[in-house]
Amino acid sequence: MIKARVTVTLKNGVLDPQGKAIEGALGSLGFEGVHQVRQGKVFDLDVDGTDRTKAEAELKAMCEKLLANTVIENYTIAID
Repeated sequence: MIKARVTVTLKNGVLDPQGKAIEGALGSLGFEGVHQVRQGKVFDLDVDGTDRTKAEAELKAMCEKLLANTVIENYTIAID
């Protein structure tokens, strides 16, 4: 079994209204000095097998087809 984490974030230059809302909420809660909040998503996956190269290729295909909107999002894959 291979454990992997996929992190998806918005590309630079893409507006992030949810990040802006979080930034405002943090300020309202008294957390001063927080700027440029960007939100994203994290996927933890267990992939059958032991071949890391094959798993990485499959994970990349998953990102390209479903997990990330590659027009506006970047992704990184970390395999344990």
